[in-house]
Amino acid sequence: MRRILEFLLTAVALISPLSAATLEYEEAINIWDGSPCRADVKLTPYPTEGDSNIACIVCPGGSYFWLDKATEGHGVARWLQANGISAFVLEYRTAGITGFITHHRLLTRGNRYPDMLQDVQRAIQLLRVNHTKYGIDPDRLGVMGFSAGGHLSAMSGIFFDSGVLELTGIKPSVSLRPDFIAPIYPVVSLVDQSTHRRSRRGLLGEGKAISAAMKDSLSLERHVRPDMPPVYLMNCTDDPIVDYRNSILLDSALTAAGVNHRYVRYSTGGHGFGANPEKTTREAIAWKEDFINWLRSIFK
Repeated sequence: MRRILEFLLTAVALISPLSAATLEYEEAINIWDGSPCRADVKLTPYPTEGDSNIACIVCPGGSYFWLDKATEGHGVARWLQANGISAFVLEYRTAGITGFITHHRLLTRGNRYPDMLQDVQRAIQLLRVNHTKYGIDPDRLGVMGFSAGGHLSAMSGIFFDSGVLELTGIKPSVSLRPDFIAPIYPVVSLVDQSTHRRSRRGLLGEGKAISAAMKDSLSLERHVRPDMPPVYLMNCTDDPIVDYRNSILLDSALTAAGVNHRYVRYSTGGHGFGANPEKTTREAIAWKEDFINWLRSIFK
């Protein structure tokens, strides 16, 4: 029954009548243009007025196989923009629908880790280097992600000095550490019984690529560090897709490491709602105001 529900929710996200193209505020850029990396990864800006704004990279969810661009991407960006936060929707690399349906990555590499982390680090680099162009404060730049995108946002706050961007031939002149991260109903563990296996497969690949060493290295609760940026963490107990215990594991690890963070867990709300009140409960949608208040508190 759980797998059937996951499939139905996935199908709804993929056939959503909202076109991402109709929601774009500015023309998207390819973050890898002019670089040694030949990937095509879009970053769509939703700037606000002013020249020193808080900025947030938005990473939609989709099990590392696809992206819910409408609800968890552009819809979230429009809400952030309306609250004076410049948002940038990142269409990071995923395994794709073909990767989900087939197992072609047994024969070809396809998209897999560290591609996704390289994408978010490249976005951070570009925005910090070009902060005046976008009217943002380079010292108030964060990453928000949903579901698998939540895992990615947390990776950006943990593995910022891992050197994966340099594997593309780029040597950044700016810090790749975000100034805050916001994993929303995130995938966290790749080893615990609460693991979302589809996301693990999307991230790592097929067969032997899903090794014990790789699962351990990207299980976030095992790699939390005291010098992480502040964290806003939210999920719902009745989440039918990503077991709510993922966030409990992360909250416990953050607490043990003394990381400045706020964890909010709602009894009801489900999964995949982003900033859309029509897709969740009145209880859970309160996270939006709570997050804005939290963000203002850390940047007093």
